[in-house]
Amino acid sequence: MKIIAIETHLIRVRADMGAATGEFVAASWSRLDSLFRRVVTDQGLEGWGEGFGHAVCPATRVAIETMLAPAALGQDARDIRGLHHRLAQHFHLYGRNGPLTYALSALDIALWDIAGKAAGLPLCQLLGAAPPADGFAAYASLLRYSEPKLVGEAAARAAAQGYRHIKLHEIDIPQVAAARAAIGPEMPLMLDTNCPWTVADAITMAKRLRPFDLAWLEEPVWPPEDHAGLARVRREGAIPIAAGENAAGLHDFRAQFAAGALDIAQPSVTKIGGITEVLRIAALAEAKGVRMVPHCAYFGAGYLASLHLQAALAPTAPFEHLFLDLEASPYHELVQAPGGRAHMPDGPGLGRDPDAAVLARFALSPPVTVRA
Repeated sequence: MKIIAIETHLIRVRADMGAATGEFVAASWSRLDSLFRRVVTDQGLEGWGEGFGHAVCPATRVAIETMLAPAALGQDARDIRGLHHRLAQHFHLYGRNGPLTYALSALDIALWDIAGKAAGLPLCQLLGAAPPADGFAAYASLLRYSEPKLVGEAAARAAAQGYRHIKLHEIDIPQVAAARAAIGPEMPLMLDTNCPWTVADAITMAKRLRPFDLAWLEEPVWPPEDHAGLARVRREGAIPIAAGENAAGLHDFRAQFAAGALDIAQPSVTKIGGITEVLRIAALAEAKGVRMVPHCAYFGAGYLASLHLQAALAPTAPFEHLFLDLEASPYHELVQAPGGRAHMPDGPGLGRDPDAAVLARFALSPPVTVRA
């Protein structure tokens, strides 16, 4: 089954956080850019993938169209792991993280979609898991509102919509206090800080955050590669530590595990190298006794892939859902979480192809196809 064509689609849809907020955040999250990748085979099967994402989409698209796609054409679409290894090794001189790895992620997801379609099975069943009948509990992943009043209102709004787990993206105590006051003492509350602090500052902040009973503190240390520093925060701050969306593959996770830095591993399927790399990380995490909760900050094919991975690797964990209202999506209701629950499609592969009319309506530029 040979790869004969690879096509990219870059779309932009309007998004609504539900409140006016700081200028930078408002500009960043008033729209959502997504990069879709279609892989076509000579047997008529095609698969869809997604490469990270948001403002970096144009760079990922260039990496796909000028490097990954020409190298993948003519290759056997069934040889997912072999092709993943060869491409990663061939292009390693251009960086072990960033747009090339995001492009490889998109290809890998699309090939697993094809594999599921060829087998006539949903991807999660191909990975050895049954689709959950009633979906997953989703956690509302709030963006950064900055103002405590807005944080409290957003947290209360998420709880009123049925979410029973809430994650913040804030960096100070008043915002966390406002969210905890809004949702009460029992609901699990997580905090993603996006790498703002030195190790010493992170330890101080972790101690100040203890009264809010956080389920986890996510990426508190800059730079994210400081695994020894993150391990110190875990030991001295006495709050469970989550990280991994910025990791550079399996070996970066292995270094984090060896340092004792993580309670929760969070590989991001559109960033880390796709489904193939997430499966390798999951096996190592299980061997090391580290909990897996995949990261998901997107609404394209990577969202569907994350659902299938969650079913196979972390069926009891809450599923990350960005707390945004989208104008439209090529996957329609599949990327919504009504009542605080995320639901999986039951079709083969990822479960559904994107709506071509939506892709065309919200295209930032015409699709580009690279052919053998």
